[in-house]
Amino acid sequence: MAPTEGGVSLKVEHKGETSTLEAEVLLVAVGRAPVSSGLGYEEAGVELDRGYVKVNDRMQTSVPHIYAIGDLVQTPWLAHVASSEGILAAEHMAGQSVQPINYDLVPSCTYCEPEVASVGLTEAEARKRGYDVATGKFPFSALAKASILGHTGGFVKVVRETRYDELLGVHVIGPHATDLIAEACVALRIESTTEELFRTMHAHPTLSESVAEAAHAAVGHPLHI
Repeated sequence: MAPTEGGVSLKVEHKGETSTLEAEVLLVAVGRAPVSSGLGYEEAGVELDRGYVKVNDRMQTSVPHIYAIGDLVQTPWLAHVASSEGILAAEHMAGQSVQPINYDLVPSCTYCEPEVASVGLTEAEARKRGYDVATGKFPFSALAKASILGHTGGFVKVVRETRYDELLGVHVIGPHATDLIAEACVALRIESTTEELFRTMHAHPTLSESVAEAAHAAVGHPLHI
């Protein structure tokens, strides 16, 4: 990167080829850090780890009547994660029976064009954990509703394990991916098999058909590709 009269010049290497990008401003994001210094945590007896508040699986700190959620703790920095943690903490404060959050099931959404969404394990992570993995893909280009909308780029990928047919992860790149992922979130939450997913009747023509089609492909019998 080098400054220029009008802004900055950046050299980019991709697959052995070098190109130059010209821009007015270069934004560099190096990560986040909790804003916790000087607030009296240590004096109150609350334990910290590199600025993050340490909590148990009920969001309690080392001082049992003090709870912490969101970007202050070492969990994914997402609004829906913080919201779920807040509900968990409030229910535990109220003496209700609670279930710790399974952070493997946090949906990740990127609001770009095309949209990107994911929940559960990636194929690489599933293999790393020792699962015998099978996957299936279905392209939006083969979907009637995507053609109607004029957005046919992208695909749905389903990751399953073969011994019990457990659904391990669903990953979507394409139109309305951040909405489509909700079905996968429910399926993973209830420990659905891949067969249960593809045997669930999906309306036609819809974008959600892509999830069922990818599930079909993951067990070796794709229907429409």
